[in-house]
Amino acid sequence: MRALGIGRQNYPFETTTSGLLLLLAWLTELGCTHVAMEATGVYWKPVWNILSDGDFELVLANAAHIKNVPGRKTDVSDAAWIADLLAHGLIRSSFVPEQAIQELRKLLRTRKQLGRQQSSHIKRLQKTLESANVKLDSVITDIVGKSGRAMIQALMAGETDPGKLAALADHRIKASAQELREALRGRVTNHHRFLLHLHLQHIEFADAAIQDIDRNVTALITRMDQEVEAGQTRASFQSLILLLMTIPGIDVLSARIILSEIGRDMSRFPTAGHLLSWAGLCPRNDESAGKRRSTRLRKGDPWLKTLLVQCAWAARRKKGSYFNAQFLRLRGAEVRRRRPVQLRPHCSRPSTTCSRTAPNSRISVPIISIAAPRK
Repeated sequence: MRALGIGRQNYPFETTTSGLLLLLAWLTELGCTHVAMEATGVYWKPVWNILSDGDFELVLANAAHIKNVPGRKTDVSDAAWIADLLAHGLIRSSFVPEQAIQELRKLLRTRKQLGRQQSSHIKRLQKTLESANVKLDSVITDIVGKSGRAMIQALMAGETDPGKLAALADHRIKASAQELREALRGRVTNHHRFLLHLHLQHIEFADAAIQDIDRNVTALITRMDQEVEAGQTRASFQSLILLLMTIPGIDVLSARIILSEIGRDMSRFPTAGHLLSWAGLCPRNDESAGKRRSTRLRKGDPWLKTLLVQCAWAARRKKGSYFNAQFLRLRGAEVRRRRPVQLRPHCSRPSTTCSRTAPNSRISVPIISIAAPRK
């Protein structure tokens, strides 16, 4: 903390609520106008929440942007260094959304984490079936769908007849009855049934939790829109969701996550390029002595970056869209840069055509390999 006419004072405070309230009263008494803090995990949030009740301009600094000289790190020296940077205007404040957007962000991030946990348990469920020699995933795309769950629950109940298990399949499944019977013919023990029951319980719990989160998200968005209608100061959240859904590859859930990460006020991003840079979807600047050493993507918001990549892959499947045409053009350029024919002098017979993924690329490029006869 630095205040005009006072100089520098160092005083420790507890991070409990009572200790932070003492800090708030101390800063108010000294007439402090600006408070800067380092963003370290979630430990800055209690301090931010308490000090936001005062008449301060709070500045949240990215830890990577205010790094001090190595070997001189202590809590007191860090506080003094941050105060010096703030006094000289050398700290760029990080984006901290309003309280309602923060709540929406926490809900949707928790939803994504639950989805990841659910995917992990589905893999464990599939692994348990495979250990029992039940090839259910080879004939059914979704083993936790309507047909898959019915068959797994029958296996847990002690049913072992492949014919009766295959009869539980929905008529829309493409696999034939014979293929289903062969896939369901295995050796399921009590140990397998216990594991199947355990994993299925976790999957069903995640399903129920995700549904609860969706209901809370809908209620929160409704409440925010009601506040907007009362004030008429900005666009409603639902109208922004519908606007984002006009972009190919973005659905309702994706639009909600995007708005929860970037907020509704776009004035904090001067251009679209600033938003891309903040999200970490543009090449980094790494140049020395006129040479560019790296063009890897910058570090950004991992929740927003992964979602935008998924939306981009969904958008490229939209036929007749700009994104699909751009993807096909870039894929064609990637193919032209690769050698269409490779000679293998150490092979005595022609090899087969294969498809591989090019290095540092997510585009599958066909590589034709032609063998040359030995001399």
